[in-house]
Amino acid sequence: MHTGSYGLMSADGSDQTAGPGGQEGRPATWPVWSGPVPPLAEGFTVRPDTVPDLEAALVPGTVVALVPEHAPATAQDWRASSGKTQLARYFAESLWRSPGVDVLTWVVATSRASVLSGFVQAAAALGADDAGDAETIAARFIDWLGKTGRPWLVVLDDLRDAADLDGLWPAGPAGRVLITAANPATVPGELGVLTVPVPAFSTREAMGYLSGRLSTDPDQRSGAIDLVGDLGCEPIALTQASAVIASSGMSCRDYRHHFTQRQKQLVEAGRVEPSAAAVTWTFSAEYAEHVSPGVSIRSLLALAAQLDGHGIPGAVFTTLAAGQYLAEDGAGHSAGRGSGTPADPQRTWNAILGLRQAGLMTVDPPGTPPAVRISPVIQAVIRAAVPDAVYDRAALAAADALLEVWPDQEPRSRLAADVRACAVSLRQNAGDVLWTDERCHP
Repeated sequence: MHTGSYGLMSADGSDQTAGPGGQEGRPATWPVWSGPVPPLAEGFTVRPDTVPDLEAALVPGTVVALVPEHAPATAQDWRASSGKTQLARYFAESLWRSPGVDVLTWVVATSRASVLSGFVQAAAALGADDAGDAETIAARFIDWLGKTGRPWLVVLDDLRDAADLDGLWPAGPAGRVLITAANPATVPGELGVLTVPVPAFSTREAMGYLSGRLSTDPDQRSGAIDLVGDLGCEPIALTQASAVIASSGMSCRDYRHHFTQRQKQLVEAGRVEPSAAAVTWTFSAEYAEHVSPGVSIRSLLALAAQLDGHGIPGAVFTTLAAGQYLAEDGAGHSAGRGSGTPADPQRTWNAILGLRQAGLMTVDPPGTPPAVRISPVIQAVIRAAVPDAVYDRAALAAADALLEVWPDQEPRSRLAADVRACAVSLRQNAGDVLWTDERCHP
C-alpha cells in the first residue's frame, strides 16, 4: 500500500484534498494500491494461447470475469482451479506498471465481511474520512469510484455469492472491474459482464511453465513433454508435480512413472478416471510428510482447510492452541483437550514451509506480514478426506488459535481483516462443531 500527500480529483477533473465522499482525510500519493495481493507463482507463465485477449477486453467502463472453462461439479472439482487469480494478479501489476491506473484495489470477495474489509482498506489508502461503520465507509468509496475521473481497477477475487456485493458493485466510466470466480453461475449477468473462460494450459504454455520451474537442472526436464500430456496440462497438477520434482531432484520421467502407477491404483479401486490433480496432490502430501518428520501433515492441512485460504495469518499455526492440537493428533489423540506438551512452534512453521516446498501452500514473501495461502479446491478436498474426529478437533483448534491472534487494537488492520475472514470461513465449514453445552465458541 503506497501512501503520502495528494489532492483527490473529482468527477469534473478538479483537484480536491478529500477522500471518498468528499470528507477531509489523511493525504496519500497517487497511484494507490491496496489489498492483500497474492504474489506471482514461481515459474508464472502468461497465457498467449488460452487467454489471449484479456488486456484488450478489460478497458475502462467494463467488467470482466475469469471463470473455469467448465462449471465444477462440486467444491472438490479440480477444474475450478485453472490459474484465474494468477492471471488477474499479472494483469493488475501490468496495468499498474504501465502506468494505466491511479487506484488499484484488490478485494478477496469470499464473503460480505471480506468485501467490506477490502473497500475499507482502499478508502483508508486514499485518505478517506474513517467516520462510520464499514458499510458506510464502503458505500462512500463506491460512490467515489463512480464519480472520479482518475483511472482505477478493482479486482474481486474468488467471488462466491453475488449477493455479498449488494449495494457495493464498483462502477464508473474511469474504472475497470476484474472478477475471478470458481463457478460461472456466480457472476451476475445483468451487469453486462464479459465472461472469459480460463481452460487448462496449452501444451506450449505447460512446457513453458514446467521449464521455468525446472530451470536450474536440465536433466530434471527429461520426459517433460510426456508428463505434460499425462497431466492434461492442468495448472494445479503442474504446480504440484513441478514442486516435488524441483525439491526432490527426480526427473519428469521419474515422476511420470510414479504418477501413472498411482493413477492406475485409483482407477482399480473403483474411482472414475481421476483428474490429474487428484493424483498429484497425494504425492505432494506424502513429500511434505517426508521433509517434515515429527509433524502430522494431515492434521496441519486439516487445520488450514478450515480457514480462509486467501490469507491465513502465519501466527495461527504457531499458537499454543495449534501446538496442543498437533501434539495430540500426532500422538494418536490424547485423552482430552489441553493435555500433553504442545508441538514446537518452529517445527510447525518448518512444516508449513515443507508444504510450500511440496506445492500445497504458498507463503507471502519476506517483508510482508507472514500469510499462508492455500487453494480453495485443495481445502475442499482435504475437508472431504479427513475423518470426522480429526475434522472436529481441527475446527476447535482453529477457533482457539484465532482467539489467540485476534488483535485487541487496530480493528481495520490487515491482521484484523484476515482473522475476520478466517472466522467467517470457519463458521461456514465447522457449523455445529463450534457449539458445546448449548453455547457457541467465543
